Amino acid sequence: MQTYHDQEWGVPLHEDQKLFEFLLLDAAQAGLSWSIVLKKRENFRRALDQFDAEKIARYDADKITLLLRDPGIIRNKLKIQSFVNNARAYLKVKEEFPSFDRYIWQFVDGKPIQNSWRTMREIPTSTPESDAMSRDLRQRGFSFAGTTICYAFMQAAGLVNDHEVDCFRYPVIKNLG
Repeated sequence: MQTYHDQEWGVPLHEDQKLFEFLLLDAAQAGLSWSIVLKKRENFRRALDQFDAEKIARYDADKITLLLRDPGIIRNKLKIQSFVNNARAYLKVKEEFPSFDRYIWQFVDGKPIQNSWRTMREIPTSTPESDAMSRDLRQRGFSFAGTTICYAFMQAAGLVNDHEVDCFRYPVIKNLG
């Protein structure tokens, strides 16, 4: 967790496939702790063809059954089906927009929101931006895309800087924005 915090969390992402990976991993987290998902991330990468949306979108019932038997990932049928569903929705977004990056960053006007929280208690679980993202994603057919999941995704992918102001990463991330 420390390495993830110190090197990845909150760094603004602009690579479509990496954004897709984070979106699926945050969906996998629903109801669980991030540490569980993080420990299984490499297994998810292996099981989900390195988060290749075109491959995931073609998964059939047999592949879903194999995934449900894979002890290295979170074996929740609804979440696994959402991966396939979200891959298909993701590909449709990429047809409509120049990139998934351009689509997802529109919710923060193309630049990270720089918060200035002093304590973890101040950090919200959703915002008007995550509400808007969630609404739009669900209208486009995404599942496991509620506002709390969207906000966690926004934090992880650097759409918001939610490092506390006295955290050594706060100014680093702020300068990346």
